[in-house]
Amino acid sequence: MNNEFILILDNIRSVENVGSIFRTAECFGVSKIVLVGITPAPVDRFGRKRTDFSKVSLGSEKLVSYEACKSISPKLEELKKEGYKIIALEQHPLSTKLSNFPTSKLKNFALVVGNEVEGVSKEALELADDIVEISMMGMKESLNVSVATGVALYHLLK
Repeated sequence: MNNEFILILDNIRSVENVGSIFRTAECFGVSKIVLVGITPAPVDRFGRKRTDFSKVSLGSEKLVSYEACKSISPKLEELKKEGYKIIALEQHPLSTKLSNFPTSKLKNFALVVGNEVEGVSKEALELADDIVEISMMGMKESLNVSVATGVALYHLLK
């Protein structure tokens, strides 16, 4: 297995956020995106191209492979068996500050980002090898999921 980075979108609600994440993932060389649960895909349930998606992704959905799955646990278990390290991006009592997370030997990982309101699911947090969070310096407690994904990928891949 070559050095591969997979992005897992855990029940993201907004098509705009998902389109933006696709664009960011393509720029960082993500190998594959896994769309879990209600996460919108580049095509609708009838197989038609979503113009609202492609407007934000700027065609990156044609450059990054993706798959959809209904439940996150089986996918994470499969990836772990294949040798992927599972990293969840979430504010959590057991999280490590992203700036303190060691990346020099990081290979073959899957980054899980969560729902805009609920965050990363409990199932994903329980299966994660590591939980990381981005330090907040302002008054707001969190970043938009697409922005947070970009920050995390930048740090993990540098």
